[in-house]
Amino acid sequence: MTIKRIDHIAIVVENLDAALAVYRDALGMTVTAVKEMPEQDVKMAFLPSGDSEIELLEPLHADSGIGKYLARRGEGLHHVCLEVDDIEATISDLKARGAQLIDETPKQGAHGKIAFIHPKGAHGVLVELIQRD
Repeated sequence: MTIKRIDHIAIVVENLDAALAVYRDALGMTVTAVKEMPEQDVKMAFLPSGDSEIELLEPLHADSGIGKYLARRGEGLHHVCLEVDDIEATISDLKARGAQLIDETPKQGAHGKIAFIHPKGAHGVLVELIQRD
């Protein structure tokens, strides 16, 4: 198992346009894409910074996973994403080491195959793993 880099930091926001007024307009970050992923009930904006990026997440529906998270915890850090070479091997290694996983098989994300480690097993932090396309 090899962690290549921090791929992105995801931040949940109530309103993507209002968040872009800060990250894009005030901080001068470039938005490379804004896309909706109905299968994950989320609208996303991607703002690169060096070898990583900030991913802003706005729920499409209040009853989605991200919508419920926003209602419980408010806006702020949602997860840290780590890029790996081989997500299936990484999941297998993590299972063998007793890690508490949310996903035991990868699913398709915005930029590749993804899986999540449960925050209860990562000292309160939701960790996403990605194998980029």
